[in-house]
Formats: sequence, C-alpha cells, structure tokens
Amino acid sequence: MGAELLAQTPKPVKKQPPVFQNEQGKLLYTPDSLGNRVPDFSYCGYRAGAESIPDVPIRVVVNAQKGDATNRIQAAIDYVATLPLDKNGFRGTVLLGKGTFEVAGQLSLKTSGVVLRGSGMIENGTTVIGTGTSREHLVNVIGKQNGLEKSRLRITNPYVPVNAMTLSVEDASGLKVGDAVQVHRPSTKEWIQALGTEHFGGGVTALGWKAGQRDSYWDRTITAISGNELTLDAPLTIALDAAYGGGSVRVYQQQNTITNVGVENLRLVSAYDATNPKDEDHRWVGISLDNVQDAWVRQVTFKHFAGSAVSVLASARRVTVEDCRALEPVSEIGGERRYTFFTQGQQGLFQRLYAENGYHDFAVGYCAAGPNAFVQCESHEPYSFSGTIDSWASGVLFDIVNIDGNALSFGNLGQDGQGAGWTAANSVFWQCTAAKVDCPKPPTAQNWAFGTWAQFAGNGHWEMSNEHIRPRSLYYAQLADRLGESTKARMILMPVESEASSSPKVEVAMALTKLAQQPVLTLNEFIQKAPERQSITIQTTAKTIEQLGLPTPSKPTNAPALTLQNGWLMRGNVVQTGKRQEVPWWNGSARPHGLENAKPHLTRFVPRMTGRGLTDDLNEVSEWMKANNVLAIDHNYGLWYDRRRDDHERIRRMDSEVWTPFYELPFARSGKETAWDGLSKYDLTRYNRWYWSRLQQFAQLADQKGLVLIHQNYFQHNIIEAGAHYADFPWRPANNLNQTGFPEPVPYAGDKRIFMAEQFYDVSQPVRRQLHRAYIRQCLDNFSEQTGVIQLISAEYTGPLSFVQFWLDVIKEWEKEKKKNVWVALSTTKDVQDAILADASRAATVDVIDIRYWHYQANGTTYAPAGGQNLAPRQHARLLNPKRSSFDQVYRAVSEYRQQFPEKAVMYSGDGYDAFGWAILLAGGSMASIPTVADRQFLKDLSTMKPLASSPPQQWVSGNANVGFVIYTESAEASLDLTQVPHSYTLRFISPKTGEMTTSGEEVKGGTVVTVKNPTGIASVIWLKKR
Repeated sequence: MGAELLAQTPKPVKKQPPVFQNEQGKLLYTPDSLGNRVPDFSYCGYRAGAESIPDVPIRVVVNAQKGDATNRIQAAIDYVATLPLDKNGFRGTVLLGKGTFEVAGQLSLKTSGVVLRGSGMIENGTTVIGTGTSREHLVNVIGKQNGLEKSRLRITNPYVPVNAMTLSVEDASGLKVGDAVQVHRPSTKEWIQALGTEHFGGGVTALGWKAGQRDSYWDRTITAISGNELTLDAPLTIALDAAYGGGSVRVYQQQNTITNVGVENLRLVSAYDATNPKDEDHRWVGISLDNVQDAWVRQVTFKHFAGSAVSVLASARRVTVEDCRALEPVSEIGGERRYTFFTQGQQGLFQRLYAENGYHDFAVGYCAAGPNAFVQCESHEPYSFSGTIDSWASGVLFDIVNIDGNALSFGNLGQDGQGAGWTAANSVFWQCTAAKVDCPKPPTAQNWAFGTWAQFAGNGHWEMSNEHIRPRSLYYAQLADRLGESTKARMILMPVESEASSSPKVEVAMALTKLAQQPVLTLNEFIQKAPERQSITIQTTAKTIEQLGLPTPSKPTNAPALTLQNGWLMRGNVVQTGKRQEVPWWNGSARPHGLENAKPHLTRFVPRMTGRGLTDDLNEVSEWMKANNVLAIDHNYGLWYDRRRDDHERIRRMDSEVWTPFYELPFARSGKETAWDGLSKYDLTRYNRWYWSRLQQFAQLADQKGLVLIHQNYFQHNIIEAGAHYADFPWRPANNLNQTGFPEPVPYAGDKRIFMAEQFYDVSQPVRRQLHRAYIRQCLDNFSEQTGVIQLISAEYTGPLSFVQFWLDVIKEWEKEKKKNVWVALSTTKDVQDAILADASRAATVDVIDIRYWHYQANGTTYAPAGGQNLAPRQHARLLNPKRSSFDQVYRAVSEYRQQFPEKAVMYSGDGYDAFGWAILLAGGSMASIPTVADRQFLKDLSTMKPLASSPPQQWVSGNANVGFVIYTESAEASLDLTQVPHSYTLRFISPKTGEMTTSGEEVKGGTVVTVKNPTGIASVIWLKKR
C-alpha cells in the first residue's frame, strides 16, 4: 500500500527560469507573484530598435588642410543646419575628407538632422586631432532641455510591475496619443529604509540616501489611451509601488531635444603631453550626447582621451553606439577617469565595442532610467570593473560582454562613490565573462545572471553559470521576437567558429587541432572590419565649404579697459559698482540634488558634465553676472581637490577613487609617485594648464562684458585650523616632488589641528622662496593681456608683513621686467596694511586698498587683529568677539583711506559689506554693492564727485557743484548748503534697495541752504543733477 501511494505521488514541477527559449525559438518569461519580469531590452537604440541607422546624403565636404580646422568644420556643420528637413527628418551630412584635421576648439552639433562623417575609421581615413590643452569635448552633440508642464497626474495603479508599458492616471482627459511624457518614481523615506541606504556606517549619515535624492524618470511617448489608461512606447524598468510613493506623469510642453543626429566613420584623437604618461591637460571626452533622441555614433576609433570615448548624459534617449574602439587612454588612474563608454541616459544600445586599459570601460551612471544594453563588448586589462557605477540604475543588460582581468558588477557600493549604495535594479548579465561577476538582489528589486563565466558573488538570481546559454544574445532574441524577420540584417555578432564538445569525434578533434594553429579572431579585429560589413558612403559631388563660401568668424569686442582714475576703478567714464560672488572651495555634489543651490565657479571640474555646479560654462557665468548685477568673481583655489576630503579626515586614502566635483588646484600632477589622495604627486614647478586657462578665459570675458576677476593668489585656509586642510595640500612634502622642506610626518597639534602658516610664509627657506617667486609670477603672467583682474595676496590672509613685502617685491620686479602694470590690491590685517602704505617704495606698487580683515565697530572702536599671529580670521573672531559695523563706520573706514591716499582706489570687503554699498560708494569706494541704476549718467557723474562734510545726522553727501550731488539720507528730509553754488539742479530719487529712480520735476536752485523732503519716509538716495 505504501509503495502504491509512493508511486502515485506526483513529481515536483520544475520551476521555469525567469526567461527561456521554447522549441520554436521564442522567448518566454516567468514573472514573479507581482508580475515583475526580465525587462524587454529590444527598445534600446536608434528609433527604439525599430529601424536601421540610415546612410544620410552628403551636402558639403571639408578637405584636410594644415592648421586649425575648427572654424571650417563648424561652418560646414552650421551650413547643413540651415538646410530644410527631408521627409525622413534629415538635413544632410558633412563629409570630412581623408587626412588629418587639427581642431583646437570644439565641434558642436546643435540642430536636428545633421550628421558628421569622416572617410574612414582607420589610419588612412579621417583623423580629427583635438589639439591644445583644453579639456572640452571634442565633439558635442547637444540640444536644449525640454520644458515640463507644472501639473502632475498621479498614477492610480496600486502596483505597476517591472516591464509594464501601461499605467493608469487619475485623469487622462488632457492627454493625447503622441504626447511626450515623463514618468516619475519618487525615492521616499520608507523605500530608502527598506533598502538600508540611509546609513553606511560610523554613525554618520551625511552620505546616506535622503528622500527625493534617488528619484527615477523615464521619458516616454503615449501610443494609446483607453479611458485613463496610458500605453507607453517602451517599458518601465522599476516597479511603481503605491507603498513607496507610487509615481506620477508629467507632460512635456516644449520639445527642445534634437533628433536624427550622428557621428560616424572617423578617428578622434586627443593630443597630450608625451612627457607625462598621466597628463590630463587635454581632451577628456571624444563625443558627448546631451538632450538628444534618436542619435548614433558608429565606426569611430578613439585614442588618448582621459575621460570617455562616448558620454551619453541623462537627457539622451534612444542612442546607438556601435563598432567603436577606444585605445591608449592617457590620464591618472582613478575616479572619473577612463569611463570609456558611459551612459546615464535611457534606451541606449552599445554594441560591438572594444576598450583597453580603461577604468570603468562600460559604465552606467546615476539613476539611469533604462532600458540600456551593452551587447558584445570587450574590456581589455581595465583598472576597475564595468557595470553600474552609481546609485540605482535600472534595466541594464550586459549581453556577451567580456571583461578581461576585472569584474562585472551590479554591486552595492555602500559609501563608496559618494554613497552610491545599491547600483543596479532589475538588470541582467547574459552570457558574460569576467574575472568576477557581482550580482546581488537589492530589496524591492531583482538582478539576474544567465550563463556567466567568472568567480561569483551576490544573492541575485543565477541561471546556468559556467554554461553556454541559448539564445546567444538576449537583446537580439528580444528584438527578433518583437519585430520579426526585418531585424536579421542588423543581428551582427562575432562568429563562434568551433564547438565545445567534451567528446568530439576523431575527425572533429583533428579539425579543431588544425584550427587551433590559427590566431583567433578578436573583437578588436572584428570591429575594424565593420566598414566591410556596413559600408558608409563617402563618394559625392557635393561642394566644399570653400566653394559655398566660408563665413568670417566674428571677433568679440572689449568693453573699455579697467582703469584707475582719481581714486576710482572705472571702465571708460563709469565707476564700477555691483555685487561680488565668492566661489565655493569645498563640499558639493554633481548629482541633481547637489545642483539646486550651486554657486558659480571658474575652476570646478566635473568630467563629462557642464553647467552650474558642474564644469561651469564661463559664457553662461558671465551672462548670469550681467543679468544679476554681479560685477566680480572673487576667486581662490579650492581647499582640496577630492570631495572625499570633505569628511575632514586626515587619513591617507587607500585608493584613487576621487569624488566630484573636483576643485582644481594651480599645480600640475607629475604622473609620478602617489599623493595622499591616491593620484600622482604634484610638481610645483609646473602648472595646471586647465586651471589657468579657465581663469584666463574668464578674464577675457570680463574684459568683453565689463566684469572683474578678483584673483586671490593663495588660500591661507590650507595651513591653519583643521588638520584635514593640509592633508592633500600640494605644498605638503607627501604630495609633491619638490622637497619643500616642511616636516613629515605632519605635526598635527593634539593629533588634529595644523599650525603651518609661519613655515609657509618663511621665504628664507631657499626651495620654498623660489617656488613662491615662480608661482607669484605665474599669477601675473596668466593675465598679462587682460585689464579686469585685481591681484590679492590670499583669501583669509592674516599672515606676516614679511610675506606681503616679498609678494609686492616680486610684483614690482615683474612689472619692471615686463613693462606692464597689474592691478594690485592690498588685502591684509590693518597693521600690515598700514605698514605697507607707510613704505613708500612698496606702497607705489599698490593700486587698491581692500578693507577686509578689520573694521570699525558700530560703537566706533576698531576691530583689528594683528597679522602674523598664526590664527585664521574666524579664530581671531572667537577670541575678540567683534561687533558689527554700521553705515557711518563703514563710511568712515573708506573715507579715511581715500583722504589719506587719494590716488588709490578703496574696496570694502569686510563682513556684511554688501549691506553697506551706499556708504562705500559715497565715501569714494569702488566696486560698491549697490543695485543697478538705470540712468548710466549717474555713475558717470559720481566719478567726478568727492565726499563732502555734512552736518545733519543720518546724511552722507558726495558732490561736484559743476555736475551735481548725491545724498544718502535716513531722515524725513535732507539739507544741503548751496550758498556758494550758482547752478540749478533737477531732483531725482533713487531706491537704495532696488535702484529704481523717480523724477520729481522739482528744480533746486543754488545760492542758499536747501532742504529736500524725502517722500519715502525711509532710507533714500537723492540725486541733484545739474541742469
């Protein structure tokens, strides 16, 4: 009986894999209990995989010539951009002929329907060399950001599973088929807690995820509407769970992305300093794609780029990168370098790619909203892993990817990568090989690995490890399932020409033995043969750009030079006024939440990314300054380069995984040995050319647009206070090759604080003296052709008189040698300032007196810490507890120096200076922070005036009887003695807060003491303008 029952017991049903191929060759999927399944990656690539990349007709030819070809190529691109779109959405192709093109600038594609094509991707084809020391992208394919409607439609489904293409909203009545929408999944506190990413250890949560900082966004198009249910044009790659905030839909009201653009069939090469194998003063990115849809890069060879061969940014969608090779990168080995084929976009297809000696050769970035697919790619001897490298990328496929000598990873990075934490969700390894494959399962999601060959790590779903699996390519099988036979011509994989049987027949063994004597076809070689498989047209009768007429590039014109006239800093006959903007010198994040309140910067660098809080566009910075009445950038170099040091630890880093944003420093890395941050040591005799070129570019823009650069030569913060300030400092012996002679190990006071100022400012030490002298001269050389630069000794300078004397002596020597004058501002403690001004020889070098580290307190007493006491400004303040200044005391400070040194300009930069702009101005101070006054004659007239004694309280006057008077009053009326003045004046009132001006129509006649009513009843500026 027992045996009979046993015989009747049904055999357990074998659970089906998450995805498998049936007998008919079709893929079948096994969803989980919530409906989540392996995503469909076939929607990746140009036109969502539905069409082949076209061969777009050639419209203009640019032939190789000696010299810089930037303007000629860009003119050809701009010409094609003016042509009408054809029925397929293209304008035409720019063909570069065979030969070498030197490009000192950047080539930009900013219009839909334009293709840049060379005449071959190998050495006898077309080579474009990015020359010079610029780090700008060699080719920039960029549109503008789309405009989103403010309204959101809440998604009403309790749960939308992975790979869903339908969802319901609360009210779809305002939507229509064809609308471009954005699906938003919030990152809620509850979800972050479920992931365990709110804290990575140490009881410190600074790097932990915060609500709203790991949101996901999918750009989609509505293909159907049924009631309130929307059908989208591509699947979602993360579940939308109402328990974790669900999601919402927003409609794009403005489409600014460019479409149908491509770069193809050429070699892109970055020139570099051959004496430094880790040189970084050259091109970082070969091709960048941003705000684009339906774009491609194909059959391109890249060489020597420091950052990325191809960078696809977050706003790029449906991009194909295929048949490309990235060779011989030149850079430091570390964070943000050699991310060879990088994407932060969505629906990207990266296929048949080869990279060597990279870092993250095939990399998916922060919160990349999938799907994204890498198909048949090889990384040869990389320095780090490929895979997902930042937080919560979703729907990533690595399909037949070989990492030779390193890992493939969907790992949880924890605090690494600035708190990257879980990096991948709902992502797949398919038929991949690597030294190690890391495939964990994050809470609320899944990751899968099928047919992998490696050492293994992670608790994700593993299927058929160390076995070959069918289909060979998941991407191509999914594409064929969706689109059918039409895809066959595009299903190009390097052939496998032998079998792997463990028991072959004799004749098979003999054949395989013979075959083993032949070199195996490599993917590198297979890619080089791409033009034979998919030829790209280069024959044409199109005209050359010269035949069409090469436009003459316009040359920018300069504003009047910055001059010093009668103690005023002026451009032309206008006194210079406006706000000042300091730059950040530590902290920051290149992630979206870190950019919301970012301040502009000149020497901040984020590889691949441009914009506020990233690598600032200097033209945009200068335009922002003009629009916001910001006259000057007050610039000093960063406290440290690497954002890891923001933790204020003094530790030597165990690796070179440096974090962005990078605050670049004035000195060049040597490419030799290892500094405290893991990159190579500095050479203090060589200068960071990118850093100095950025400052120079801004100074040029400043001269064009009437702005000012306040250039702090040094930054004292490195040598006083917290020990971390000094840890990565280039002058520290552990960080340079130059034997600077400071003690090592560092004498941290109490194993925490640093007191290195006295040694640093001691110029009797011969090595440091020469380094200081050369560096100060570099500060001068860099701006020798610009007028709008004011040189200051150091941010936060409370150092000794002796170093200021040395600094001025070097400047005097330089000015005599170069027969040029630079604007020099004396910005020190009061005792040092007055000592220099009493020294006639050195005072002659000073053009501007900057009141910054002392002030008159509101009670009339002086807050003036002494120089050379080895304390920082805030340390002095803690000891002396200074009180605020006031309008009349700021006026007093400025007017005293103006009266004593009428040939010099005076700036006031003490605490709260921006609240006392009118006091500074009426006392004769330059660069006062006052609002824009619409009538430009106001500042012209003011330049001829002088401060006048005024008896009524709460009233300050500047005047010139032959021009007019300006009165600042806080009273109900103002009194002015015009008894000796024979002229008449028109009366105008200016708001001291807004600069708005009203004209009363009233005439004020001289010859008497006049009283003017203040109609506002509050502080007001009264302008008496001579009739």
